[in-house]
Amino acid sequence: MTKKQQLKRRAAKRRAARKRRIIRQMIIVTMSILMVIILSLLVFSFTKLRRKASYAVSDYEKKNYISSVVDKEYMSKDLCVTDEDVSISGFSGLDGVHGEALFDVTDKKVIYADNIFEKLYPASTTKILTTYVTLKYGNLDDIVTVSSHAVDMPFDAQVCDLREGDKITLYDLLSGLMLYSGNDAAIAIAEHISGSTEEFVELMNEEAKKLGATGTHFVNPHGLHDDNHYTTVYDLYLIFNECLKYNDFKEIYSHKSYTGKVTGIDGEERNITWVPTNQFSSGESVIDSDFENNGGKTGTTMKAGACLVLSSTYKNGKECISIVMGAKDKPELYDAMNQLLEASENELN
Repeated sequence: MTKKQQLKRRAAKRRAARKRRIIRQMIIVTMSILMVIILSLLVFSFTKLRRKASYAVSDYEKKNYISSVVDKEYMSKDLCVTDEDVSISGFSGLDGVHGEALFDVTDKKVIYADNIFEKLYPASTTKILTTYVTLKYGNLDDIVTVSSHAVDMPFDAQVCDLREGDKITLYDLLSGLMLYSGNDAAIAIAEHISGSTEEFVELMNEEAKKLGATGTHFVNPHGLHDDNHYTTVYDLYLIFNECLKYNDFKEIYSHKSYTGKVTGIDGEERNITWVPTNQFSSGESVIDSDFENNGGKTGTTMKAGACLVLSSTYKNGKECISIVMGAKDKPELYDAMNQLLEASENELN
């Protein structure tokens, strides 16, 4: 190959290399432009979609998203809310009581709160949640057949004197439960609503959580003692307050006495009369003169002490829920409740 041919060949190689560089640069520039266009379109589309979806997301969160922010905004709207104890000047409560509170239901205000978030044994105040679940899921006209399990109670347990095979309306059972605190009625109700006490208790705990009663865990529908069966004063307020939305609840707990009609397994009918264990309703104790007793639910065991969740109306028309847990005996319980009501009067005016 001559020198001239060699020079020509080198020149051709240089031209080819230069052409390849130009093509690569053009490809890179073209790809960069395309990427910019694609990214711009994506950003535009995403922004547009986000704007369109913002209201839908907000609505969904309000209806379905469980968070402390949503809970505070929506769940607490019609509730008395506090995250700490609330005092009344000159009132320190009764020594030895496990927890006390008074809630102004009319103005949605916590008047007094002492030890309201501590886990306590509820005794038969458990039956407030049993009642709530029954009102929510049951038909009070249903005829319930009492099982052998329902009447298998400890000898010293409070019972409505039901017998195996008895037939009784759910309304009458609920009256025996709330007024006379019958443990046999609690089991009969649980089995009727859910098929078994175990499934009913699961439902109780689910409903408690829905109401915000997160300090509550029950293992039975009646409140006989179990170390894993507990609640708080504030949770009892939440549950009782929800019950007040039911007219049947107000009707039942306001009775001064109630006679249930029972048909025995032999077909014979008999009447059973129940008087309230709430002594303000039965007349055994007298409520503070500035308050009218509407009704309530008691509970007593050795470890829980004497307990009372009470609905009352102050003289100016304000409705209240007051709670005393863990008094040493019944006289002390009603004395403590009256002290609490009296101390709250200035705050309710």
